[in-house]
Amino acid sequence: MVGVAVTCVDTAGITRVKGVPARRLAEAAHAGVGLSPVFDVALVDDSFTSSVRIGGPEGDLRMVPDLDALALLPPLPGWAWAPGDRFEQSGEPYAACHRGFARRMVERARERGFELVMGFETEWVVTRPTSWGHEEAPPQAPFEGNAYGMTRLAPMSDYLREILAALESAGVEVLQIHPEYAPGQFEVTVAPADPVRAADLVVLVQEIVRAVTVRHGWEANFGPSVLAGQVGNGRHVHLSLWREGRNLCGGGSGVCGLAPEAESFLAGVLDELPALLAIGAPSPASYLRLGPSRWTGAFQCWGPENREAALRLVPGPQDSPQSANAEVKCFDAAASPYLVAGAVIAAGLAGMDTKAALPEATQGDPAGRADGPPRLPENLPEAVARFRKSAVLREALGEALSEAMIAVREAESALFDGWSPQSVANATRRRY
Repeated sequence: MVGVAVTCVDTAGITRVKGVPARRLAEAAHAGVGLSPVFDVALVDDSFTSSVRIGGPEGDLRMVPDLDALALLPPLPGWAWAPGDRFEQSGEPYAACHRGFARRMVERARERGFELVMGFETEWVVTRPTSWGHEEAPPQAPFEGNAYGMTRLAPMSDYLREILAALESAGVEVLQIHPEYAPGQFEVTVAPADPVRAADLVVLVQEIVRAVTVRHGWEANFGPSVLAGQVGNGRHVHLSLWREGRNLCGGGSGVCGLAPEAESFLAGVLDELPALLAIGAPSPASYLRLGPSRWTGAFQCWGPENREAALRLVPGPQDSPQSANAEVKCFDAAASPYLVAGAVIAAGLAGMDTKAALPEATQGDPAGRADGPPRLPENLPEAVARFRKSAVLREALGEALSEAMIAVREAESALFDGWSPQSVANATRRRY
């Protein structure tokens, strides 16, 4: 090991990095490395906006690598990776640190006697290299092949084998990897973990996939939309609620085997989904993906094993209630996984506080039904407006982080205003 990539994820969903020589890792773990707070108001194109508390050239933070999460980056010889926690120069926790926010929400649940287990799915599209202009022609996959088909896996088997081997060498437990629906699209699912660890794994998995893809001479596109008008990349999050070693999402006496606490938790998430989209679907490109009848979860509803519902309950095998979980389908890879993890916990705990109940489950595709569930926000400004009204999420994030998030979302909405759908997709698809 020669160098360590210490990363954080900013409000626009971009993974930012400071490289540290391995011989200085102990010093960095003690004193941190400098990083300007201005990145919390950076946009996807590396321009900057500002908010009431964050913005401008002044100030500095200390980003401290978490050595407990240190992992090798096998496709990058000599490099390792560690997630960073950000602190003020005084040593106080930085109010807008995403990882710190997720940790606070985990602790908030733990204080009430509950634990969360989460797992993220990572989707990406492999394309041939193109220019980085937003007006170029739509990108092309290196090989044709059917969705979920061996016709796609076989010609790219060496590529996928290298990804699997690299993830295993980095200590990542892979559950499955397969071709997805869109041309050149793949998905990898890793074992669930503590929410902070699960968010860390998103970053580690994504950077390993990116590095292997580059070594093959291709591009990895994690953005929500690659070919406008077609299926895009989601980053679904699976979660389960636990108490004293028991999974409350299965084997209970309530609807679909839910324990009362789990039903209220999921009802809280469902209630906050319109506002949560400002966190989990945070780019104008997100709404090129989030459409009806695409299994993206475009409606505010839930249902057991319903892939059109924004909140899908996965009861699991009857003889394995411990595997039951819920899947939030409307989020994508433009989101900071740490913000997603923390905000979902905050929403669920609020539902538990009010003993919220789930509405009637939705069956089938809700699109086109006059009496169906409401659509989730259809664009980013609508989602931001719902976030502004969410006392639950704004309290959980705190003023500094909430203000920065709103500022970035509004600035990116203005940045891409009037652009064609494919231009928005081209400008964002490789950024995350």
